[in-house]
Amino acid sequence: MPESAASGTLYVISAPSGAGKSSLLKALLETGGDGLALSVSHTTRAPRPGEVDGVDYHFTDVERFTAMVKAGEFLEHAQVFDNFYGTSRQAVQQQLADGLDVILEIDWQGARAIRERMPATVSIFILPPSRAELEARLTARGQDDAGVIARRMRDAVSEMSHYDEYDYLIINDVFEVARDRLAAILQARRQRLAPQQQRQAGLLAALLVSDD
Repeated sequence: MPESAASGTLYVISAPSGAGKSSLLKALLETGGDGLALSVSHTTRAPRPGEVDGVDYHFTDVERFTAMVKAGEFLEHAQVFDNFYGTSRQAVQQQLADGLDVILEIDWQGARAIRERMPATVSIFILPPSRAELEARLTARGQDDAGVIARRMRDAVSEMSHYDEYDYLIINDVFEVARDRLAAILQARRQRLAPQQQRQAGLLAALLVSDD
């Protein structure tokens, strides 16, 4: 779908598990969420403690997910660990058409697929300050055993190796600093000429009216 002055911007944000991506996005939505929407992905994995269907993810089974793939309902879909994830094509395109900036929280495979289909997409990668800190964050969750954490650390190296495919890179060392840098990217994009001409049409007309 081509970008227009009236449409929102599509962002893809990726990071290894434990880098703090979800926490950063939650803080971003709480402090500067006007005109911003977080795309809710479909997944076949089981909900984690505290997750709500339709808010964190659309939880579904493999049979339903497979049917949606065959029907072409996903903008992108991929297998991560032992589960499937997908982004609703219709939901994203509708939000963009409504003028919302939409964030897709997906892995590098999904991000690559999105960029191929929608070249105007803005991509951001988030890295931890060190491997030791990443492992500490995964352990602090208290949700996985040592074997799962070891596998997540191995997969994190693979995920992180794709950072250079993205437009922006943020290191999540000090949380508040990383949050502000993420917000700055979105705010700068909103000040581009074409969107501002659309939003400020009345003001521009009034400022440039001739006195003659």
